[in-house]
Amino acid sequence: MSTDATADSASGDTQRTRIALGVSYNGRAYEGWQSQLSGLTVQDKLERALAQFTALDRISTLCAGRTDSGVHGLMQVVHFDSPVDRTENAWVRGTNRFLPPDIAVQWARKVPHSFHARASAQSRRYAYVLLESAVRPSVDLGRVGWVFRPLQMEAMQQAAGTLIGEHDFTSFRAAQCQSHSPVKNMLRISIARRGAYWTFEFEATAFLHHMIRNIMGCLIAIGTGSQKAEWMAEVLQARSRDAAAPTFSPDGLYFLGPVYEDSLGLPTRTPPFDWLP
Repeated sequence: MSTDATADSASGDTQRTRIALGVSYNGRAYEGWQSQLSGLTVQDKLERALAQFTALDRISTLCAGRTDSGVHGLMQVVHFDSPVDRTENAWVRGTNRFLPPDIAVQWARKVPHSFHARASAQSRRYAYVLLESAVRPSVDLGRVGWVFRPLQMEAMQQAAGTLIGEHDFTSFRAAQCQSHSPVKNMLRISIARRGAYWTFEFEATAFLHHMIRNIMGCLIAIGTGSQKAEWMAEVLQARSRDAAAPTFSPDGLYFLGPVYEDSLGLPTRTPPFDWLP
C-alpha cells in the first residue's frame, strides 16, 4: 500500500465516530453472544438492528465478554465505528426499534477511538442467581439455577475465599476454552441470600470458558454437604477439570458487565440490575 493510500485510510478512520453501547438481554432463546451461521445469537440480532437503523449494509461490533447459550446479560458493552452521526439517545431508541423484545440497548456513548470494549476493561463481573426450593422453578424458569437441598452459607464462603487472588484455574476450564492462559486474578466473590434466592457475584480480570458454572458446581457440592469446604483448595491445586464438579446450569448466570476507568464516564449499572435478588 502506498503512503498516500495509508494516509487516506487513516483519515477515513478518524471521520468515523466510535460508539459504545450497553446491552441487556435474556439469553434463553439464543446460541450465546458470538455470531454464528445460524444467525441465532445476540450479536447477530444487534448487528442486524444497527444496520437497519443506520441503513448501512453492516455494522460490526466488538464485545467486552462473550456469553454462552442460555446466559443472560445485564450490561454487555460493545463498541463499533460508525460513518453516520446520531445522538446518543437516537442510538438507543433507533436500535431498540429493530431489536426483539428480549434484547434492549440500555445506553449509548460516544467514546475516544482508543476505547476498546474488551481491551479497555479492567475487570468483568458476573452474578449467578440460585433458587433453593423443594419445588423446581416455574415463573422464573430459565432465569435461575435450582437446588433442592438446603445450602450452608459459611461453608460456601470459606470455599470461595480459596479462589481469591491470582491462580491457575485449569480445574474450572472447559475443554474448548480458547484463552491463552488459565491464570486469572479473582478479585471478589460475594454470596448473599434473600428468601429462597441466593446471589453469587464474581469479579475477575478475566474469566475462562465455563469457569463460573464450574465453580458454581463445586460451591453447591460444598453448600449441600457433599464435599467439605477444604475440597475447593484441592480442586484448585489439582489443575485438572476431572477434579471438579460437573458444569452447572447456565440458567441463572448473568453477565453484569465490564469495569472501566472512571474517566470514561460510562455507566456501571443499568435498570435490569435492580431485578436481581
